[in-house]
Amino acid sequence: MKKETKYKIVQELEESLQKNHTWYLVDYKQMPVWKMVALRKLLKKNNFRLKVVKNRLALKAIGQRFPELKPYFQKNNALAFTDSDPIALAKTLQEFSDRGKVLEIKAGVVEGHYLAPDMFGEIIKLNSRMDLVARIGYLMSYPLSQFLRTLQTPLVNMGRLLSVLKDKKES
Repeated sequence: MKKETKYKIVQELEESLQKNHTWYLVDYKQMPVWKMVALRKLLKKNNFRLKVVKNRLALKAIGQRFPELKPYFQKNNALAFTDSDPIALAKTLQEFSDRGKVLEIKAGVVEGHYLAPDMFGEIIKLNSRMDLVARIGYLMSYPLSQFLRTLQTPLVNMGRLLSVLKDKKES
């Protein structure tokens, strides 16, 4: 491979790493081409990207930002990128891996922070970003709704009392 081509690949990887603050390093263990195509289609459908990388070029693109990742760049590697939902990408990779037993998530970077291989299981257990935002919204609104119910209760009771008194007077 020519030096200019290598330089161009490193530049593209650096741009991808800067643009996407979440990515996982995946070992694809001699995956057949048709499975790789299926994985790429699945990831593309969910707005994620997969790029097979040469280890030395990927290490040059990463530079000194994540020295913890250096030992994981051995054998066949690919980088799965996302700029939106790291949990959904992790779950998608895990589901695909469970179906074919051909992927191994070695390590990664989530929202700009190093992710050790043993922590990947913890990421999968989390709910998606939208679920977490919905929960926070619910938790913020719950005390207000309880407060409003507390304010409404005396009025409702007064209405019932007046209704009973009206019925007594009429009978």
